[in-house]
Formats: sequence, C-alpha cells, structure tokens
Amino acid sequence: MLRPALVGGAAVVLLGASFSPQAAAAAKTPPPDRIVIDVVAVNGSGCPAGTTAVAVAPDNTAFTVSYSNYLAQVGVGSKPTDFRKNCQLGLNIHVPQGFTYAISRADYRGFAHLESGATGLEKASYYFQGQSQTASASHRFAGPVSDDWQTSDVTDVASLVYAPCGVQRILNVNTELRVGAGTSDPSSTNSFLAMDSTDGSVNTLYHFAWKECP
Repeated sequence: MLRPALVGGAAVVLLGASFSPQAAAAAKTPPPDRIVIDVVAVNGSGCPAGTTAVAVAPDNTAFTVSYSNYLAQVGVGSKPTDFRKNCQLGLNIHVPQGFTYAISRADYRGFAHLESGATGLEKASYYFQGQSQTASASHRFAGPVSDDWQTSDVTDVASLVYAPCGVQRILNVNTELRVGAGTSDPSSTNSFLAMDSTDGSVNTLYHFAWKECP
C-alpha cells in the first residue's frame, strides 16, 4: 500500500548512460530510511491545482502519481485547445544520506476512446536540474478503440542515469497527451485520451533503482 507524500503530479521516462557492474549490484537494495518527495513546481493544462497526488511506497522501491483531470480530446464538446494537454513538474526527491537514485521503469495507465480514423499520443520525458541530457519516449494509439490502456517504459541496468551524489538536484518531468481527428468526423463524434479513469483514480507508477554513493 502507498502512503501519500504531497499533492502534485508527475510522469517520468528514462535516460541512457552507463555505470560499473559494482553499481549495478548496489542498485538492487533500497535505502533503509524513507524518502520524501516535495513538489516544487506544477505547470500545465493537464494538471490543474488539486487534481494530482504523489505517494511513496513504504519500502522505498517506487512512487506513484494519480490524476483526476488529465484528458485531451477533439470533436463534439471540445475546445480548439483541448487536443493537447501537458503536465510539467519539478520534484525535489530527498533520499537518505549515502544513496542516489535513478528511475528504472515507468508504468502508465489511462482510458482511450478514439473513433475510427482518430489517433492518440502519450509522451513522457525528464531531466535532472543542471544536466543537459533530456530523453523522451512516446506511445501511439489508433482508433477505433474504447478501452483502458497501459504502457511501460523500461531501462536496463546498464543504461540507468543516476542523480549526482551529494548534490540536491530537482528532477524535472513532463508528460503530454495529444488527440488527432484524422479521418474521423469531429463535427459528429468525440475522441479522447486520458491519463485518468471513470472513477477519477488512475495511478502512474515509477520504480526506483538505488546506488550507494562513494
């Protein structure tokens, strides 16, 4: 069971680099003390104030984000700007002394209703404050579909990128949802892609990899 940390939201995908086999072994063991996540910035049409929440797993192996108002749409009932929604956040992740972390896997869930000919896109990216590397990954959807969706982005151990040791750096994260009418008729249909659900509770889960600092 996850415990709430602070109100906010996030979505993370993975960068590529390398580290030693010794670090790979250390990465399997989470630190004994709990971590704290402070949400220092929240901006975007997909995450209005009060509509997202962050929680940390008791064993420090993962954190999760839930959304209640993250939906992109085209067609009947939509505004011209509704085809794209995004959420950009800054997360200050306080970890126990002597440890650093990377994000090894990100699991996304939501709901898609796309008419025949319509398309959807979910994209995520992140970077650490002060680092020039930015990476992103995307998943595409095609109508007709009206169902829950789930995707995963996975980075193998040899490609993990860790936060710098001994320095507090903000983890900047950004997600985006897009919907295109394509060959569907937006004057008589509605297509949408949500990182959400009918009961307003969908979790996006991010898995930590840990490494002891020198």
